[in-house]
Amino acid sequence: MDFHHISHTLCSHRSSSRIYQDLASCRSAVRKYSDDTVQRLIMDVNKKTRPQGPSKSPASICIVGAGVAGLRCADVLLRHGFGVTILEGRDRIGGRVTQTKLSSGHVADLGANWIHGTESNPIMDLAKITNTSTHDWGEAFNVFDEDGKLLKDGEKLNEALWGVIIQAFKHSADNTASIDPKESLYDFFVEKVQEMFPTKEEARERETMLQMTEMWGAFVGSPVQTQSLKFFWLEECIDGENLFCAGTYEKILETIAKPALDNAKLNLSTKVISVQSGSGGVSVRTEEGNSLDFDEVVVTCPLGWLQKNRKAFQPELPARFSEAIDAIGYGSLEKVYVTFPRAFWLGSDGRPDEVPHTGFTQWISPSYTKATNPHRWNQEVVDLATLPGHCAHPTLLFYLYGDQSVSFASKLSTMTTQKERDEYLKTFLKPYYSLLPHFDEELRDCTPVQCLATTWISDDLAGNGSYTTLRTGVQEADKDIEIMREGLPGRSIWFAGEHTAPFVALGTVTGAYWSGEAVADRIASSYGLEVLDRKSTFENEVSA
Repeated sequence: MDFHHISHTLCSHRSSSRIYQDLASCRSAVRKYSDDTVQRLIMDVNKKTRPQGPSKSPASICIVGAGVAGLRCADVLLRHGFGVTILEGRDRIGGRVTQTKLSSGHVADLGANWIHGTESNPIMDLAKITNTSTHDWGEAFNVFDEDGKLLKDGEKLNEALWGVIIQAFKHSADNTASIDPKESLYDFFVEKVQEMFPTKEEARERETMLQMTEMWGAFVGSPVQTQSLKFFWLEECIDGENLFCAGTYEKILETIAKPALDNAKLNLSTKVISVQSGSGGVSVRTEEGNSLDFDEVVVTCPLGWLQKNRKAFQPELPARFSEAIDAIGYGSLEKVYVTFPRAFWLGSDGRPDEVPHTGFTQWISPSYTKATNPHRWNQEVVDLATLPGHCAHPTLLFYLYGDQSVSFASKLSTMTTQKERDEYLKTFLKPYYSLLPHFDEELRDCTPVQCLATTWISDDLAGNGSYTTLRTGVQEADKDIEIMREGLPGRSIWFAGEHTAPFVALGTVTGAYWSGEAVADRIASSYGLEVLDRKSTFENEVSA
């Protein structure tokens, strides 16, 4: 999830909370052979038996998907001595972590942009190892009201808004058992904003604050009105700051992928259409009509893919497992990179004004764009011109979510040329970037040279969306995630991905990485192999 403006104070250490207990259990459970749960996972309901100890013929493992979860899983399995084959439907690795080059020559992430939390986060460690620059804009925040006027107290209202979010986390964690599943984060906002601005004279502040709550959608890919309050505690993030990956995920991905690329068998452009388990192992059938047999299969396809392809599993998935897949939401978040000849909003000297328009800018419920935005969708942008050093480029990065992202993808799909797409995006976004400082219709610097939009919602291999969300109506979100995380080891089918991550890392690259690592450890444990010491393994990676 792109929690790109959550203050690190939101993620204060909660070592005694359930969310951190879950993280600890995910990282240590496979080491505790006396634990009843682990024994059940190893043997499962079908009492599947596996050869114990070293074997002259190592077990063959198929990993479906070469995203971060699959690549990390392959790395750990290879270290255990398994034979690993990766089947990837795309013609590249990385999944939803991928980059492209802009007209400015700079590389941009089309998927993940952020590193969520800095404490004990392996992705942060990899950023340091690869000298990947990160950035934090601090509290820089600007907001334009529904009439297009810059709010003088925008930062104050934003601070108050995040104060309510922190309250919502605590309320959710303390009262999850009694909160009605139908209650949303927005319902909580309505109550608290009314308390903050109770009088008739404060009606405008109250309305503005509630309009600002729509920004939550840009973090989870779904409207705030559909964000579950009952399970809002599951949206908590890793301790520390949330940093923009200024140098992109390119080198981080290369480092994660290297062991798999060097030692596993990788089949690109190979789409899996069925996974059939039997007494002799698992048979995987591809779109080309090939049938491949393995001892174990790890499915790392996105949650959205699982929701649309449950029939790909034979025999059919257990009812409760299928229910878990359907119960968890799948968000839709798109990005639009708008690149200019120069960052005009910084002024002629390229430096922020006394009242800086750097970091985040939001346009709430715009009433002045009836022709292009009749739904009055909020707009949010982050300024990439103030990234550190060589990472900086004159680009505004817009985040779109929910119905707006669906609408954009639908319209873009009808356009056959990049010029046509550029014109559409410029026309839609101009009312917003034209309100930034120093904009002049006549100046060349104020006319975009490129507009690049993602369309994950149209991508079947991405599951037609972005990542896990927790929506109103869900009854047992924590158990649903645990069930997917457990997988079907008795049928030799395992699952990994951001939707099976420790609670504290759901919907993140870190979560995908941890999930691949954890499922590989569990497979090794089921074969009686000793789980690798993670610290020494990581130190070896650093020295390499």
